[in-house]
Amino acid sequence: MACSSSRAGPPDGGYGWVVVASAFFVMGLTAAVLKNFGLFFLDIQSHFGVPTSTTSWVTSTTIAMFHLGAPLASVLTIQFSQRVVIIVGGLLAASGMLLASLDLSLPWLYVTMGILQGIGISFAWIPANSMVSHYFVKWRPMAYAIASCGECVFSVMFSPFFQWLIESYGWQGSLLIIGGLQLNLCVCGALMRPLETDQGSPQDTKDGLEDAAVLPPKKTFYFQCSLMRKPELFLYILFAIFAAAGFFIPPLFVVPFASSLGMDQYWPASILSVLALADLAGRLVCGWIANMRLLRNLQLLTMVVTLLGVVLLLLPLSHNYWAMVVFASLYGFLFGCVVALHVTAIVDIVTLEGFDNALGLFMLFRSIGGFIGPPAAGWLVDETNDYSAAFYLSGLCLISSAVFVVLVDRLVQRRKALDAEAHNTIDQEDWQAGKLK
Repeated sequence: MACSSSRAGPPDGGYGWVVVASAFFVMGLTAAVLKNFGLFFLDIQSHFGVPTSTTSWVTSTTIAMFHLGAPLASVLTIQFSQRVVIIVGGLLAASGMLLASLDLSLPWLYVTMGILQGIGISFAWIPANSMVSHYFVKWRPMAYAIASCGECVFSVMFSPFFQWLIESYGWQGSLLIIGGLQLNLCVCGALMRPLETDQGSPQDTKDGLEDAAVLPPKKTFYFQCSLMRKPELFLYILFAIFAAAGFFIPPLFVVPFASSLGMDQYWPASILSVLALADLAGRLVCGWIANMRLLRNLQLLTMVVTLLGVVLLLLPLSHNYWAMVVFASLYGFLFGCVVALHVTAIVDIVTLEGFDNALGLFMLFRSIGGFIGPPAAGWLVDETNDYSAAFYLSGLCLISSAVFVVLVDRLVQRRKALDAEAHNTIDQEDWQAGKLK
């Protein structure tokens, strides 16, 4: 009886809101830190005396490892628990920043701020999202929106805070302090109480537990490969690659671009805060609109991705602080809309049963765009000696990615129409068979 009740379904509340609060802080201590890497860009470039493209490989490596670590984080979550993986992620992320503060060399930053920090972020971010999804059904969109808002709220606070740290302690001392803050990810992980329904084993016996510890990673791997046979998911992964190439360029170059216009140090940092506030509004507003079901998720995603690309193409037209604020607000709002939709839209493509595995694949291949985008933008900036080139590249990548979403939506609608037709045919045959009897 106890086993049956434990599998009755997610609580959709109760301790689930503690999980949401914990995930809120996880998002802030991972993604918000990554978003503010641009504040360290000029100092690191000046310190080592290297070109823009060379410095951008630090952020590019972090983004790539964040995505590449996603499938491994999923496998370890199944084998152990979300709690364990988040704690390990916190230790890795903090270690990356603490070791980076030693300032040994630029390649050392690739290893510490890049590889260690990136894997640590992945190990904390993936299980936190998984826990929210498993604790909620009816309130899942709202719970996910609240949790993801941690990234925005912390970005607003971190922008001026990191700028103050850099001025007071230098970029090396700042990384040391940030690493100490990221140790709190371990506390967030400790609050993540696993649900028994997530264990995946139908048996509560000793043998069943052994199977849960050994078999799921191998089974999950093959299931992920089979998902790639879906043309809808394949096209959606192409969207992810192009979109990621555009996503991670603006946060890295908006501060240097603002500085090139002659703004004082704190003004560019305040633009990041404005961007984060607009991002927060975009997530909440778009989540509310999506729940109204006025448009299909993929239709809405196509619209906001296209508009985001257009805004980034127009952003270089701004030549003063207030124009930058307007474009940054539009960019942040539309970016928040994309974030609110692009993960939940995976359910429309592979259904909820394949969501966790498809998310791992989505994040894995998205790393290609995240790894190539910033260095490519940095190379263009070096060649043209103009930061505008980075935003042009970002806008074109995002507009191109919207084409794949349109194709995915058409395939999904065609599949649903065929399924409905087949279902009606079966019902009609059953009715006729019953009538003959």
